[in-house]
Amino acid sequence: MRLSGHDASFLYAETASSAMHSIAFIELEDAPSFEELYNYYAARIHLIPRLRQKLAFVPFGVAHPKWVDDPAFDLSNHIKSHRVPEGTSLTDAIDIAMSLGEPLLDRTRPLWLFYILENVEGRTLVAQMTHHAFVDGATLVAISTVLTDASPNADQPEPSPPWEPEPVPSDFALWQEGVAEQAATAVSSLQRPPPTPAMTRKVGDLLARLTLPVMQAPWNAGLVGPKRQLTCLQYQLEDFRGIRHSLGGTVNDVALACVVEAAARYMAFMGENTSRHQLRIMCPVNIRGEEDDPLNMGGNKVSGLFPVLSATQSSMQERYEEVLSEMQGIKEREEAETIHYLQESQPPVPLPAIPGVGTSLDPSLLAARIPTFIIPNYGFRPQQSGNNFTFTNVFGPPYIQYVAGHKVTKMYGSLMLGGNLGLGISLNSYGEQFTFSFTADPRLVKRLDKFRDLVAAGFAELQQVAHEARD
Repeated sequence: MRLSGHDASFLYAETASSAMHSIAFIELEDAPSFEELYNYYAARIHLIPRLRQKLAFVPFGVAHPKWVDDPAFDLSNHIKSHRVPEGTSLTDAIDIAMSLGEPLLDRTRPLWLFYILENVEGRTLVAQMTHHAFVDGATLVAISTVLTDASPNADQPEPSPPWEPEPVPSDFALWQEGVAEQAATAVSSLQRPPPTPAMTRKVGDLLARLTLPVMQAPWNAGLVGPKRQLTCLQYQLEDFRGIRHSLGGTVNDVALACVVEAAARYMAFMGENTSRHQLRIMCPVNIRGEEDDPLNMGGNKVSGLFPVLSATQSSMQERYEEVLSEMQGIKEREEAETIHYLQESQPPVPLPAIPGVGTSLDPSLLAARIPTFIIPNYGFRPQQSGNNFTFTNVFGPPYIQYVAGHKVTKMYGSLMLGGNLGLGISLNSYGEQFTFSFTADPRLVKRLDKFRDLVAAGFAELQQVAHEARD
């Protein structure tokens, strides 16, 4: 299966400073051992064929890479133990896992890696690293349903038959196939009907909005380095229900209002001049239909929303009303559908991947070791195009999961950072839990704990507004 242009873009954009894999964390109760978990996963790997496939890069970059079986697949290269010191706290264990996740995944092997951290406050922590060329949020959730059980006494899967990997195509065969596919796609593109006048207007309006300048926040004031920090904030589904039942909107609206207002208040706390400035947020949207199986399709199938909101701090009631108005406007303008149209209408233009990235000869390693310049805050920074940060909502399984008979007590994860996007926020659901996960480059976000606490304060304020609205 060949990577789509969207999938491949994560390979082309990747450097040693901008790893394009996320880290999904699961906490297990009762502290199962590494051996127990290794054997558990070993019995299930065959259920997801992509886990035993690697990328085959096409000579001269005439087409995007494709997935092929890895004849040298060895599970021990992908599930590893990392023993933490006795008495290591959960916070410290997460920091250790984030450090383990700094190197790029080896592109000569399947693009995933699990670290199992034992005896972390009496529990086991599994850090699951998967490349974005392989998965999006929906694919990750689908994979989690295969690599977990719905009860502690679930039946074991059928044993894997002897695996016989398909031969890896030769470079010439890859090149020949790539050229033929590109030619066929070019012909298909020429036969595609032109956009309707209505779609042309929508595209023009969207591009005009996406090119409007926005504030350069402190986490956009330099290029990201390889270091990552993660912190979390947990709520229950009932907490969100109480707000949206009183004030309208969705879970996503509640979360977006809290993180954007926290961004405005954080910048005020850091002495930034936010007056009359705006922020643009990138919000990925899953566009798979009910008939689409993420496990079979894999990769990425997402569009996006790009709300533009005030960078100046306000009350949570005013912020929530602003978010509701902006999201309603985006819906009426059908921006997600327009972005999907643009994605589908773009010809597949392959790009040669930077040679050596993800290997010991990675040419971007030197740049990653040299701190980049950060534009200082003198009360003014030039405005920028693009986005200020990513906020994504990943709906996980609504039921409790088990691994090797041990309950998964929590799920959360980090996001990829790249370019000058030094902050990413996700809202992960699992059962009745909703967890905000904040990923940042610590050079660009000096006080990620403060940002998290401001989200908590905003959420409490919004709960109070909802309570007063019910009275």
